Amino acid sequence: MTLNCFIVDENSLHRFALLTLVDSHPNLTLVGHTNSIIEARTALEAQNIDLIFLSVEMPIINGFEFWNTIEHKPQVIFISLSKDNAAQAFDNNAIDYLTKPLSEKRLDQAVDKALQMYMVLHQREKKLPEFIYVKSNSKKRKIYLEEITYIEALGDYVKIITNTRSFIVLSTMKGMENRLPPKDFMRIHKSYIVNLRLIDRYDGSKVEIGNHILPLSRIKRNDLEQSLSSNES
Repeated sequence: MTLNCFIVDENSLHRFALLTLVDSHPNLTLVGHTNSIIEARTALEAQNIDLIFLSVEMPIINGFEFWNTIEHKPQVIFISLSKDNAAQAFDNNAIDYLTKPLSEKRLDQAVDKALQMYMVLHQREKKLPEFIYVKSNSKKRKIYLEEITYIEALGDYVKIITNTRSFIVLSTMKGMENRLPPKDFMRIHKSYIVNLRLIDRYDGSKVEIGNHILPLSRIKRNDLEQSLSSNES
């Protein structure tokens, strides 16, 4: 099992030291790193990130302040130059709190905790209901998951296309992703989530569901193939 992780640290020396440890860890896949809060926010919205290493010491707003602005949070491990921020880190539901310079042993311990929590959360996902409620045109509507063909981003809204009709819902794509079982749904592009069970054909650049032809992001090709192979077994 591997976790997609992201590193946020203004200090380039500390960031690259952690990057080296992450690259050599068998249960971590680094999907990105940055010294910018703005870039971190964009990454959290655009990518599937299971775990973020977030430095407390960041410019403009610190790591805790930034974390409290994130709506849909992955697991977080706070890192800091000081031991004094540990209590605040765990108040923010951190998986662990690491002080710099980081050691391989402490990183391993923290990642083990994240893996255990991931398995707990994954078990919960399996128990998701077969439908969701969404608010469309000021009304709460029940939508059965098996009827959802795909979901398209529309600015501050998303468009949910079912086999009979469509719904415009105030939501982010990340918010919709978090409500759907990952075994059955996947984000194949920054603007599209598809029902994996309804895919008829795909190639290196597009996915076909019935008469719908949707773009496939280059970085999502391997993930799509793995997900479809898993569903076959």
